[in-house]
Amino acid sequence: MKPIIRSAIPTDMPRVLELINELAVFEKEPNAVKIQVRDLVDNGFGDAPMFHCFVAEYDGKIAGMALVYFRFSTWVGKTLHLEDLIVEDVYRSKGIGMALYERVMEYARETHANRVNWVVLGWNEGAKKFYERTGATIMDEWWQVEMDKESLNDFLENGSKGQ
Repeated sequence: MKPIIRSAIPTDMPRVLELINELAVFEKEPNAVKIQVRDLVDNGFGDAPMFHCFVAEYDGKIAGMALVYFRFSTWVGKTLHLEDLIVEDVYRSKGIGMALYERVMEYARETHANRVNWVVLGWNEGAKKFYERTGATIMDEWWQVEMDKESLNDFLENGSKGQ
């Protein structure tokens, strides 16, 4: 059986959120997901969507998803960022991950992106090998940096005092 890859619709978002939560558990961050279905619907659909989501149907069920959005690189221009590519555990090793990955790369080409980027956890050897087999480069000298909402508010309220 071959997976069917299609663009997500608003009614897919409850299942997409389930997959996001499953990924958070896999990545050892079970309490990290703060968004709700409404956030996905409001931000992914309408006049100015912030992301595009693909879902993979297998045997009549959504078995995986890939969520992407555009960024701009001062070095190469239009860049597609792959935020998450998730396949439910029971559906792995059926070609679903590769089908989603290929669709993301096709979408990048269709939309004239000059680069696709994403992050992978250092301990996720399976994912790193998968990406390397496709020709992706894992950049071990670049580190992801982020500031959560609490840190952002603290910085803005206190500025560089004490820094």
